[in-house]
Amino acid sequence: MPPSTPLLDQIASPADLRNLSIAELRQVADELRMETIDAVSVTGGHLGAGLGVVELTVALHAVYETPDDILIWDVGHQAYPHKILTGRRDRIRTLRQGEGLSGFTKRSESEYDPFGAAHASTSISAALGFCAARDHQGRANRVVAVIGDGAMSAGMAYEAMNNAVETTKGQLTVILNDNDMSIAPPVGSMSAYLAGLVSGRPYQSIRRIGRSVANALPRPLQEAARKAEEYARGMATGGTLFEELGFYYVGPIDGHNMDHLVQVLKNVREINDRPVLVHVVTQKGKGYAPAENAADKYHGVVRFDVVTGEQSKTKSNAPSYTKVFGTELLKRAEQDDRIVAITAAMPSGTGVDLMAQRFPERVYDVGIAEQHAVTFAAGLAADGMKPFCAIYSTFLQRGYDQVVHDVAIQSLPVRFAIDRAGLVGADGATHAGSFDIGFLGALPGMVLMAAADEADLAGMIATACELDDRPSAFRYPRGDGVGVEIPALAAPLEVGRGRIVREGTAVAILSLGARLTECLRAADLLAARGLTATVADARFAKPLDEEMILRLAREHEALITVEEGAVGGFGAFVLQFLAEKGALDRGLKIRTLALPDRFQDHDKPELMYAVAGLDAEGIAATALTALGVDVAKAVRA
Repeated sequence: MPPSTPLLDQIASPADLRNLSIAELRQVADELRMETIDAVSVTGGHLGAGLGVVELTVALHAVYETPDDILIWDVGHQAYPHKILTGRRDRIRTLRQGEGLSGFTKRSESEYDPFGAAHASTSISAALGFCAARDHQGRANRVVAVIGDGAMSAGMAYEAMNNAVETTKGQLTVILNDNDMSIAPPVGSMSAYLAGLVSGRPYQSIRRIGRSVANALPRPLQEAARKAEEYARGMATGGTLFEELGFYYVGPIDGHNMDHLVQVLKNVREINDRPVLVHVVTQKGKGYAPAENAADKYHGVVRFDVVTGEQSKTKSNAPSYTKVFGTELLKRAEQDDRIVAITAAMPSGTGVDLMAQRFPERVYDVGIAEQHAVTFAAGLAADGMKPFCAIYSTFLQRGYDQVVHDVAIQSLPVRFAIDRAGLVGADGATHAGSFDIGFLGALPGMVLMAAADEADLAGMIATACELDDRPSAFRYPRGDGVGVEIPALAAPLEVGRGRIVREGTAVAILSLGARLTECLRAADLLAARGLTATVADARFAKPLDEEMILRLAREHEALITVEEGAVGGFGAFVLQFLAEKGALDRGLKIRTLALPDRFQDHDKPELMYAVAGLDAEGIAATALTALGVDVAKAVRA
């Protein structure tokens, strides 16, 4: 039963918040928290981050004139309360469902989402773009970026802050949402009082007078006076770093105290002579005991019982690919003390937490800093270590220049463990692992593997361990394996060698990665129509198994390549090879099945693959068409 929310029920848009008292805003926040918990219990998704910013969300919309004032949420996974307040409450229980609301901010969804996001650390750069556009067009609206303390570990955030003073001539506020107490000491009444004091007009006036007096002094004394004032404030508030970057620092303040939030935001809203950073301390999972007490603060959840907090996780007979990677890496690390692991703020998400428990001194979490992670791994490799750089496919995109410049050109043996390869379902296009085959396969010397099952993955980890003269990468999907037995200690694969899984005569289906099961099912569908298919597992996108591919082309009328990646990947590599060898000259019918050349909206993975034509039925239909069989008639038959 949905919670009782009498005051929230009266909020049709943020404008309805602006005439409410502080007490009423607190009530809206309480009801908004209940509504968020109830909605996510139905849909699953990111919960803890949103609960931590409920009061902040209400205060921002109450103080700023959104959507005219620009409000940008970094990552966007904490924006469920924002969506409820901005006219999307009636659809909030469609979150992350097919044709429903996105789990992140999305420009096409609402005018209150001025900038789409799902990767961290982009908000300040985007906000500067909005500021520059405003200034060029002679407008006076305000711009606010909300960024988490984790996202502040990325260099991009500091690049933007370093550029802020020169870029904007008007109002810009950055809200640092510190939900891990990682920057400043605990807050209380005194710090809230100081924050209100330094953000208010009287103190602003005193600072301006002080600057005017200082400007009349000789230059060395001017600089000394400026630094004395800023360092004095920094010692009290911890904001010296931000002041040095040109920001006026306010905080830290309690992000759950509506009185403090509203007053400080009203004060900083009027500061136009320099950008402002407001340091807000919040509690992830705030107001929901199961989230507050969980180690991950219910960062990401499936459907759950609101009363108990128990999640409805389905049990599987097979381990997840992430768990297989973590387990196999630990086995190798126990045998070779040169093996180290690097993760960019995702130790449990990538499985390296298992190794960290056993060998904490050999696992490095570098924060949300994929560029640094890659070059750091390159440095380790250059000095004789065996680094495994475990990064989701979608996040590895952020470190591509380093993969090229610092790893591939120098032929350094960095091993890239690429989790979340292929489509990821509810997280949608921003998190899909669509492009790594193409962008890694383009690099000279790269060994690129894709696991069809758990045993394959174990063998690829063993292979990467043995490759000491060049970089390598192996990709594997989100979710559970297929249930095959994993050897106690897998043997390395022969580099550039695939395998024939099933023999046939009419058509060859060449799979790369975890679509192999669907390819075998497609072969069954074809067999039911009297057409036998050879099914092969390529294993390697680079180097290709040239001998096997030429045999498939020579012995079959049609060849179908299948991959969980974008156009320009494995299928393109195979086509180019066959063209070079003249294997297309005799009339071979070839089709390359890949993800569609568009960004697919979030849905259940199996439905997304069906739309892409990468399920058994789609693969079989492509084979029939290539063979000249009328698919419609074949289906009716």
